[in-house]
Amino acid sequence: MRTGTHNDLTDVPGLRVGHAQVGGGLSGTTVVVSPPGGAVGGVDVRGAAPGTRETDLLDPRNTVTQVHAVVLSGGSAYGLAAADGVMARLEAAGVGFAVPGGVVPIVPAAVVFDLGRGPFDVRPDAATGAAAYDAARGGPVGQGVVGAGTGAVAGGLKGGVGSASVVLDGGAMVAALVVVNAIGSVVDLRTGELHGARVGLAGEFPPHVPDAAALDELRRAAAPSVPALGTATTLAVVATDVTLDKSGCARLATMGHDGLARAISPVHTVLDGDTVFALSTAARRAPDLPELVALHAAAADVVSRAIAHALLAATSVTSLGQTWRCYSEVVA
Repeated sequence: MRTGTHNDLTDVPGLRVGHAQVGGGLSGTTVVVSPPGGAVGGVDVRGAAPGTRETDLLDPRNTVTQVHAVVLSGGSAYGLAAADGVMARLEAAGVGFAVPGGVVPIVPAAVVFDLGRGPFDVRPDAATGAAAYDAARGGPVGQGVVGAGTGAVAGGLKGGVGSASVVLDGGAMVAALVVVNAIGSVVDLRTGELHGARVGLAGEFPPHVPDAAALDELRRAAAPSVPALGTATTLAVVATDVTLDKSGCARLATMGHDGLARAISPVHTVLDGDTVFALSTAARRAPDLPELVALHAAAADVVSRAIAHALLAATSVTSLGQTWRCYSEVVA
């Protein structure tokens, strides 16, 4: 198996990704923009403390099929306002669900909790979402301390944005983008290895053999604490170019949660609002049963790999007198 050209979400043809950060704070927004005409969407929410918008619309029993963008944002529930800016940009471009007199862009969104890591009242809004939309491009995707990952923390280490892709037998593409902001640890505390790196492709991840001091620091970072409810959340978008309906996208999102569970321990806690979106650009035919099983397996793996890339791309950050060290610096 091999990665796509960029080893990121934009290896699914037609998808664009943009990031924007808030000025003077430690938060931001990431937007995934669908190809012209939209993409079929699905979602699976597993965390107990989610902050979401338009996820009910993605229920296969409901009417609208096409999604025009997906917004991932910091700022907790305040950050859902970033979707307003994306909607405004799409409306101005004439993109959306046609209704009498105009269009309604379909923009599902979900947020991570990063409030208080920078000034509490400096958080994403509609302008941040519009800036992320304006920055949206094909690959390579910016990773680490960017966009919705700007204020992310993962198991006591600096979290962030990560992405990965794989080309399946026959040429189908499946890819993921994650925002890693978890209560659980992304590290095997026995060895210091990133959980997600274990499913990496040949040569994808450099070997890390932390010394005793580094291993002690990783364990201290992951030591249990008593945070407030709803102060974490990992988000993901899994995408493919094969044809799936809304039910198929919902199942693809479910498989993405398997990738979270392999790369973060524990996950889906009462403190997290873990949410996975899935998109199908429907550029290739629908898969047969063996191809569908392979697609599902790959979806879990690309999410795990994307989490590992997020941690490796992150850089250490100090804000309001507190420092979150990044994994690469600890194990260097």
